[in-house]
Amino acid sequence: MDEFHKQLLVLFSIPIYAIFIPLEWILSNVQGRKYYTLKETLINIYLNAVNAGIDLLLRGVALFVLIYFSQYAFTIDWNPVIYWIVLFLLEDLLFWFEHYVDHNVRFFWAVHVTHHSSEEYNLTTGFRSSVFMPFYRYLYFIPLAFMGFRPIDILFMYALTQLYGILVHTQSVQRMPKWFEYIFVSPSHHRVHHASNIPYLDKNMGMALIIWDRMFGTFAEEMPDEKPVYGLTKPLDNPHHPVKIIFHEWQDIVRIFKKQIPLSTKLRYLINPPGWSHDGSSKTARELRKEWYAKRTKK
Repeated sequence: MDEFHKQLLVLFSIPIYAIFIPLEWILSNVQGRKYYTLKETLINIYLNAVNAGIDLLLRGVALFVLIYFSQYAFTIDWNPVIYWIVLFLLEDLLFWFEHYVDHNVRFFWAVHVTHHSSEEYNLTTGFRSSVFMPFYRYLYFIPLAFMGFRPIDILFMYALTQLYGILVHTQSVQRMPKWFEYIFVSPSHHRVHHASNIPYLDKNMGMALIIWDRMFGTFAEEMPDEKPVYGLTKPLDNPHHPVKIIFHEWQDIVRIFKKQIPLSTKLRYLINPPGWSHDGSSKTARELRKEWYAKRTKK
């Protein structure tokens, strides 16, 4: 990433690290809400550091792949302003698609699950990275390279929207204006995304724009009578173990592969949504939501 892009990222990221996080921590303690605990904050920092290390090692690979495909780009005479607007829109859409896959294919959920495993929700939760995502994330941006967007700009735009994505990990801001929440992801929208409440599962996948969720049927409003409960539907036995916090979902998959069931069935555990089971012993988010709404309708 060139020097100009680096300076812009520093300019945007300083308020998050130096101002907003300490401010939220102080205010939550003063108000008796205690959104932060030391153990969870340290785990968030640890996961971010592991992710950043892998990302640093693979950034050259990501750039090489995007540069390679950009050689075959079709020429578009972009107006500079339109160029950045279209890049933002398309990259945010591709992120939504990546995020949707992460939640609906168990193989990728095993990578992404670390981001959802905290039972706390604060700005440092935004740093709770999906550790192995740098291995494949850039592949989703290959269409942008084909369209003539500079690889360096593609990576910069992703980093910039990620900064916005960190800011919505907060309980300190309740609701934004209606016009804002119709277009952009708000803290309320993202609280829903991180909640383990059945009606909230696999909802609000957008990074910066909520319009994709509204368009593709993955939007859910935060309900006054359904306060978000953060974490996973099945709490972890050892949520602060530095290895298990990353590999616990893979351990479950390995246990399944040791069962005496056909290989084709085992493979379905990798490509079907989390919670899918061949014998009905566990259920997907869609199945759980269907049951939840059926019970709610009867009341």
